[in-house]
Amino acid sequence: MSALVLDGKAYARQMESELLPRVEALRAKTGETPILATILVGADPASATYVRMKGNACRRVGMDSLAVHLPEETTTEDLLAKIDELNADPRVHGILLQHPVPGQIDERACFDRIALTKDVDGVTALGFGLMAMGEHVYGSATPGGIMRLLRHYNIPMEGREAVVVGRSPILGKPMAMMLLGANATVTICHSRTKNLAEVVSRAEILVGAVGKPEFIKADWIREGAVIVDAGYHPGGVGDVELSRAIDRCSAYTPVPGGVGPMTIATLIAQTVEAAQKAAGIQRPVPNSGINRIHP
Repeated sequence: MSALVLDGKAYARQMESELLPRVEALRAKTGETPILATILVGADPASATYVRMKGNACRRVGMDSLAVHLPEETTTEDLLAKIDELNADPRVHGILLQHPVPGQIDERACFDRIALTKDVDGVTALGFGLMAMGEHVYGSATPGGIMRLLRHYNIPMEGREAVVVGRSPILGKPMAMMLLGANATVTICHSRTKNLAEVVSRAEILVGAVGKPEFIKADWIREGAVIVDAGYHPGGVGDVELSRAIDRCSAYTPVPGGVGPMTIATLIAQTVEAAQKAAGIQRPVPNSGINRIHP
């Protein structure tokens, strides 16, 4: 039996079609168009491409994108001032600071300056803490998108053993907390974990988020596992040796076309939700990946 393809590109298109009437209703109610502000510091080509893709996604659902481009020599103080300006602007409903920023900038301080109500990318320490406690906040967009995709394809998570390979504060760690919130039994590991192959081999749900091309080998993966590959590297490969693992898994996210489109769609969906809340429409986005945690 062939493995199920968890098609993030197709589901992202469906999400956009569902967001479009919600944006139209917001415009009819408030007379204003929801805005996502994107901040790009420097001239990294990959970052510029990601920001452009997010702007295009905004326009596809009828939103506006406010592109803020700051020079490479921008200081922490300069960036904090720009974030303060966007926090204070009632027209802006979401703020995205494109990662990474130049080395002279205190990235964590700048992430944490984003107002919680506008942290639609889920990057603040406060947002992470609330999410880990099971409160409804905007979770990190990539793991949030993964949770949406798993639920869309009815992938069981409760009681299953999940392994997350990677521990970044905006991907690996929140991914583990979201899976825990869905009642999976979760192990977090990384490139320095001893006997990593043995740990990975236990995974019924495996999330590759280590940031190294094909670091997770196919022969580590158990038969019937669900593979979520959150990596993307030159040559169109992810963090998992996927070409050799497809025959042994039950479901997988393709690279590209799996996790990436869901990250952007989740970012846009959370911006629409923020705009709805600002307009007094309390409508939580379904499948947000934020569950209250029970013993």
